Amino acid sequence: MEEKHDYRKELFYEQKNGYDRLSAEEAGKVQDYCEGYKAYLDSARTEREAVNEAIAIAEREGFAEYCPGMELKAGDRVWFSNRGKSLMLAVIGKKSAAEGVVIAAAHVDSPRLDLKQLPLYEDSELAYFKTHYYGGIKKYQWTAIPLELHGVVVKKDGEVVDVVIGRDREDPQLVVSDLLPHLAADQMKKSLAEAIPGENLNILIGSMPYDDEGDNRVKLAVMGILNSRYGITEEDFISAELYAVPGFDVRDIGLDRSMIGGYGHDDRVCAYAELRAILDVAEPERTCVCILADKEETGSDGVSGMKSQAFEWFMGELCAAQGVKLTDCFAHSMCVSADVTAAFDPSWPEVSEKRNAAKLNYGVGLNKFTGARGKSGTSDAPAELVAYMRRILDESGVQWQMCELGKVDQGGGGTVAMYMANRNIDTIDAGVPVLSMHAPFEIVSKYDCYMTYRTMLAAYSAK
Repeated sequence: MEEKHDYRKELFYEQKNGYDRLSAEEAGKVQDYCEGYKAYLDSARTEREAVNEAIAIAEREGFAEYCPGMELKAGDRVWFSNRGKSLMLAVIGKKSAAEGVVIAAAHVDSPRLDLKQLPLYEDSELAYFKTHYYGGIKKYQWTAIPLELHGVVVKKDGEVVDVVIGRDREDPQLVVSDLLPHLAADQMKKSLAEAIPGENLNILIGSMPYDDEGDNRVKLAVMGILNSRYGITEEDFISAELYAVPGFDVRDIGLDRSMIGGYGHDDRVCAYAELRAILDVAEPERTCVCILADKEETGSDGVSGMKSQAFEWFMGELCAAQGVKLTDCFAHSMCVSADVTAAFDPSWPEVSEKRNAAKLNYGVGLNKFTGARGKSGTSDAPAELVAYMRRILDESGVQWQMCELGKVDQGGGGTVAMYMANRNIDTIDAGVPVLSMHAPFEIVSKYDCYMTYRTMLAAYSAK
């Protein structure tokens, strides 16, 4: 009698919820990994803080600062900071860079409210900061929530003053006020995009007047506090980078504690995954490079963005140490553009094509392409690279899912993938699915976080 084949199992592609295949031992690893990530996210509210924290973690794991001309051998572990706002780390592999390197590239900037260069003013005996929002936000989400102030003020003589207000529980916090519903009849007739104009995202910072005669007494009192605490004057705001970020702690979400809520999952959840992976990789065959980039939320331009020549300089230094042409290295390299993707939200199913949407607890999301509508603004990974990722992830026992960023004509988004691919580096997007992406408080699955880490480790460790 002819043996009956289970054609459904052999021929169909079926996905499973990660918790249906998770062992008790690995469940413990998921929790341990996510506790480390939560601590990182809580301490990294800006790209500068994310870079500083990553350097501190890397140095504890034996990484040393790279100096131009440094001799490098297999197993050496180095880091290089680009102006304190982006970071590159490398573990030198056994093979020559002429055979290519393995790159994971994430970004550590997140949507926020930037203070304008002349931000401080008083109106009706209330003091405010003027802001200019950074990245793609829903402006109404940034009103009536607690805010913290983070960043640096650089004085004319070059002294750098670090500013953090609101992170400590004893600190005051700030806020953007909103209209009460009783008087918002006209506001509520407007679209969500128009209801809160960008110029109305003014941060309330004080109401107590200075004890003297004259104008701007509340402004003067606030400036006096800043001068006393940080030694700055109003003119110093001109050379400052000060950001208002949500004042929420990172917390477990759900009665089952299966998710993490916090500000900046996009894209520090992937940045931490590749950072942890490069710390854990042991004696790699090919040189491994981890990039924590800046400016992705505004197009990756600028000296600390992924378009910057700083990446070429660092990679050129690594290649020069081995007598390898940079172009030869790039041509044989591969990059995982480690960025988040949109998770399917059953409350808003109309924006997703369910068969190709990422789901929470189904593992890391692989995006062959991102972009918008007709694949505009994407590198579109070659099929050979997708097949390679399938193989190494399956061999490593990593759960993954293929996905896209919403329905074809719904909108879209981009990552650093195309800037890496434009350098003749095979590149694919892979990252954590996120609910409420770009909101002040985003949601991710702990399981997906861990599988994204294991994805980066698999890429670095591949033979």
